[in-house]
Amino acid sequence: MQPPPHSHEFAVAARPGRLRRAWRAAHAPVPGVSRGMRLAACAVPLVVLPSGIWRLPLVADDRVGPGLAVYVVVLTLASELVAFTAFGLIARWGEVFPRWIPLLGGRPVPVLAAVIPAAVGAAALTLLWTVLVLVTQIQGRTIQGDPLPADFPTEQGGLQAAWLYACYAPLTLWGPLMAVLTVGYWKRRRAAASHAPVTA
Repeated sequence: MQPPPHSHEFAVAARPGRLRRAWRAAHAPVPGVSRGMRLAACAVPLVVLPSGIWRLPLVADDRVGPGLAVYVVVLTLASELVAFTAFGLIARWGEVFPRWIPLLGGRPVPVLAAVIPAAVGAAALTLLWTVLVLVTQIQGRTIQGDPLPADFPTEQGGLQAAWLYACYAPLTLWGPLMAVLTVGYWKRRRAAASHAPVTA
């Protein structure tokens, strides 16, 4: 049996529609999310992105071995994936497990199951990028406590240092933004639970 005429074209045309619906479902806030929280969630991937833009050109550097090149790519992709979880603190999939997840699909996400990892992550990111990196840069040392090498961009000064600071400075906001979103998520879920009808 021959497929209907232009069926392939219809299938291709339908894909963008499915992608748009999936995009909206992943990013659309649930009722009760303030505009400030929506902006905070949107800001998280954007403050992480510049550091990835700075790192990725290292892959093309002849001095960078294959192992380090793979690490740079994986680190960049993983950072953006982790940053995307910020939307889980304002979107429905952060309150109800998506239906495609076996056994859990359609069930409410326990509040603490979301709040505890988010709070730990926010604290770790704040300690790393907002405190530790800032202090070590002021002291001219690496995170391990060693002096920065002479060929490090911030030691060379000029445009290289300015470009590095411009790309990595936004990361200082990652942890605080996640902390704000986590508190907002916890308050919203707690308020919703207090207004939920009591069933016998």
